[in-house]
Amino acid sequence: MKHSGHEWKSNTLPAFVTVAPVAVCMLFLVIVPLIYVVIMSFCSIDEYYNVVFRFTLKNYAMLADAQYTHIYLQSLLIAFLTTVFCILIAYPFSFLIARTKSRKKNIYYMMVIIPFWTNSLIRIYGWRTFLGTNGWLNNALRFLHLTDAPVNFLFNRGTTVLGMVYCLMPFMILPLYTSIEKLDQNLLEASADLGARRGATFLHVILPLTSGGIFSGSIMVFIPCLGYFFVSDILGGGNSDVIGNLIERQFQSGNNWPFGAALSIILIVITLLLVKCYQKIGGSMDALGV
Repeated sequence: MKHSGHEWKSNTLPAFVTVAPVAVCMLFLVIVPLIYVVIMSFCSIDEYYNVVFRFTLKNYAMLADAQYTHIYLQSLLIAFLTTVFCILIAYPFSFLIARTKSRKKNIYYMMVIIPFWTNSLIRIYGWRTFLGTNGWLNNALRFLHLTDAPVNFLFNRGTTVLGMVYCLMPFMILPLYTSIEKLDQNLLEASADLGARRGATFLHVILPLTSGGIFSGSIMVFIPCLGYFFVSDILGGGNSDVIGNLIERQFQSGNNWPFGAALSIILIVITLLLVKCYQKIGGSMDALGV
């Protein structure tokens, strides 16, 4: 018994020392702030916009207001369009990386990683400069005599989607690259031997086998897109707000922290539901061998 107790301590102590700092960080940096946000979402504000710890459901009732419903739908539309464009652009590029055997593979891979080295806020301001009325694009159009006056490319939904796609593209490429790289070459050769053309092979072999990567990348793009308020602020000019803009506004100019907390909780719930959906569908795909 003494020997087993000593052995238990010798096995448990290193694990405890390793896990304890992480657990403490998670407790104070994630769990405690989250509990505080949940509590605040049920609080009220007085006539001076100070937070009053008085229980109310008004903040959640305000979520159904028509002016906010428009922003919810617009957020979902922008997130959906961003996800679709990311798939259409990232899939062939990921396929190119995964199927390249030469040194160019590292160059392609670095093209995906390098943008992470620069703050996304700076890169979005770069797009604003490029697309501005006095930016490079307008100057090039005037130089080529394609337009007489500057074209206003900024402050619309399309520009916001462009910025979202640019920021979130790597989150789609990496899961797709991993999924495509795992493809069994023998299956592709067997499809060709059976007389299937490239289009049929893609639709009936490649696409089903890489659907897990598509869904994983879609979740990684769709969820952040709902909260990337700075992209909408800089490129959309307030004309294409997402849920993140609404939350940011409540904590800043609106000075209604409880309502902002309620919006944050709803966004967290949406995130958890999408993650749960991913786990279920991902599990089904694993069971089918996808």
